[in-house]
Amino acid sequence: MTTADTPSGLTDAQYHAAIQAVLARIESTVDRWLETDVADIDAARSGGLLTLTLPNRSQLIINAQPPLHELWLAAKRGGFHFRHVDGQWRDTRSGDEFFALLSACAAEQTGLALAF
Repeated sequence: MTTADTPSGLTDAQYHAAIQAVLARIESTVDRWLETDVADIDAARSGGLLTLTLPNRSQLIINAQPPLHELWLAAKRGGFHFRHVDGQWRDTRSGDEFFALLSACAAEQTGLALAF
């Protein structure tokens, strides 16, 4: 399969590397917030699934979807599907950038100004 044959334009290896980078960035941000008492968020990862449990026990779930070459986000405001476009993960409906939308959802659910 060539990159032209995939939904994201990435090879499978590039897709997996991009997903790992996203998940690692989220985890390192959450770790930094814990160390500096910004927010007490629990991050639990299993493969391509990352669950963030927020102080009020609500959750944000980030999930890789390898067959579709997508990244999914589940939040109180809804479910979102992202594709890799020009170096960024963009929502397939609105075009919103992943980290901006994740930050907005986290802020809504915690009442804290959080930016990933």
